[in-house]
Amino acid sequence: MLMPKKVKYRKLQRGGKVKGKATRGAKIIFGSFGLKTLSGGLISSRQIEAARRAMTRYVQRGGKIWIRIFPDKPMTKKGDETPMGKGKGSVDHFVAKVQAGKILFEMDGVAEGIAKKAMKLASYKLGVKTKFIKK
Repeated sequence: MLMPKKVKYRKLQRGGKVKGKATRGAKIIFGSFGLKTLSGGLISSRQIEAARRAMTRYVQRGGKIWIRIFPDKPMTKKGDETPMGKGKGSVDHFVAKVQAGKILFEMDGVAEGIAKKAMKLASYKLGVKTKFIKK
């Protein structure tokens, strides 16, 4: 799974809703087809990996896939049945903060129909609304 090798601060504050529209990373650069978010939110490293696997299984060694997001925000979790207080929990997993309009995945080297179906399978694994786009 994706996670940073090193972080400046071990634990970060969660922050509120992911607002606004993406200006950076909002255009297809590497491939011909892409999966674009319609809503903002947090995508975990497990979700990214599950989506990547779904796409690669469907295209069966055909084409190239680019992952345009990286989970660099640590999320903490307290142990089960831990009483209130006693400080912040330990780092449990990493998430990527995505704004609406951000390109999550790109694909090239396959037919449009295959790319569309593969991206649809990937979108089921993610926690944000997405749409298929082409260059």
